[in-house]
Amino acid sequence: MLASLLTLLAGVATLVYGGDRVVDGASALARHAGVSTFFVGVTVVSVGSSVPEIATSLYAAAYGSGDLVVGHIVGSATSQITLGVGILSLAAPLSVARGKTRVYGGGMLAAMAVMAVALQSGTVTRVQGSLMVLAYVGFLAVLAEYEDYAEHVSDSELSLRRAAGYVLLGVALVVVGGHLLVTGGQRLAVSLGVPSYLVGLVTGLGTTAPEIAVALVAVRRDRTGIAVGTLLGSNITDPLFSLGVGAALAGVTVTGVDSVLASVGYMILASALVLAVVYARRPVGRAGSLACLVLYVPTFFLG
Repeated sequence: MLASLLTLLAGVATLVYGGDRVVDGASALARHAGVSTFFVGVTVVSVGSSVPEIATSLYAAAYGSGDLVVGHIVGSATSQITLGVGILSLAAPLSVARGKTRVYGGGMLAAMAVMAVALQSGTVTRVQGSLMVLAYVGFLAVLAEYEDYAEHVSDSELSLRRAAGYVLLGVALVVVGGHLLVTGGQRLAVSLGVPSYLVGLVTGLGTTAPEIAVALVAVRRDRTGIAVGTLLGSNITDPLFSLGVGAALAGVTVTGVDSVLASVGYMILASALVLAVVYARRPVGRAGSLACLVLYVPTFFLG
């Protein structure tokens, strides 16, 4: 039990330190590039923190484990938007410009809809996977084209090279920290004999730990752009790019299509409801935060 507790605490410490490095580096990158911190969160940080999902997709697709690919992506995306926004808005007032919510939130829902359509037949072919990857690249290109290049919110003195190094180091640390957190948490829960659904909750938190850790540090330091951009960006990256690269490699086939589509459908519904809360309540208050957290509960009964 002691070893499990130490592993869990080491995971938390690693997540906090790594998240701090990511926020410093991402803020400096935004200043050097002349783009908003929101844009950096949606692109650089979200892709980096989605490395576990991308790696899982490639590995599972290569070994014919399509259900694992889709399940991991759906579980991660649903928990990120519900738990992520819920926890962030409890930690600090969360207020997002409605224009950002429409553009990036709309992009997230569109990415999820593409995933749902691709899974209708139960198989995402190599051609479909390649098109999904191209759609993701195209989406980023459009975002870059319409970025106003006007927000300079960082006073960091980090050089461009050092800022990039901070982001890479921080992302690596939050990925490792998330693994330590979920491993230690699961073992500790089992040793204490807690109900299985609590073990599942720990797993869900661990899956989204990298993104939530970065977002928490960012929102506490008044870097809301990085915080929300990371969560929304990851939920664009995973359904389009993570699933797409796996399918482009070897195709992705799932069993129990109806169950899979039900989970994907709830992912889209929960995401739309969270976006509605973020759009309507500025800042998102305690009631809105609790509503987001409650939306995570049905995931235990799907699939």
